[in-house]
Amino acid sequence: MQFSIRPGLAADMTDVVRIDDDATLLYAEAGIVISLPLTHPFTVDERSRWTHSAESGQLFIAEDARGVPVGFAAFEPADGQLYLDQLSVVRAAMKNGIGRALLRRVVHEARSTGHDFLWLTTYSHLAWNRPFYEREGLVVVPESECGSRIRHHIEDQRRFLPVPEERIAMKKDLRAP
Repeated sequence: MQFSIRPGLAADMTDVVRIDDDATLLYAEAGIVISLPLTHPFTVDERSRWTHSAESGQLFIAEDARGVPVGFAAFEPADGQLYLDQLSVVRAAMKNGIGRALLRRVVHEARSTGHDFLWLTTYSHLAWNRPFYEREGLVVVPESECGSRIRHHIEDQRRFLPVPEERIAMKKDLRAP
């Protein structure tokens, strides 16, 4: 599948939500049903962060050859570093290198803006999460070694998302070549 990556805009939020909603169905197939209403504080906060990411140049959109958005990466500053808030690809476009390309684009952005680490939170027990990030050089970090903003994200996710005990923080050292 051919695709390209471009900076995201606040006008892309409808597509961002559509992409994430579709990608979330993969979790349901694995028994993790995430069904928070649009008015739930976690959902409202998440979408607000994505919009802020777009407005501050911290959102990338992957488009297929027809120009249809099929993936996105939203990131933001956290604890003096960058935090990958969300990486989602529609299920029909998965396994084509889109997620990897988006992640690498965020890594490049983090390095080029002088950050030493890229952080994220994810599920540790799903075959497509932790192992994917580990192949890209991220390592699991004990919560005690996380900054306050990363701990806040983990606490929120554990409070509102299913299987809270499987939520972990990971980071990539950007100082290494």
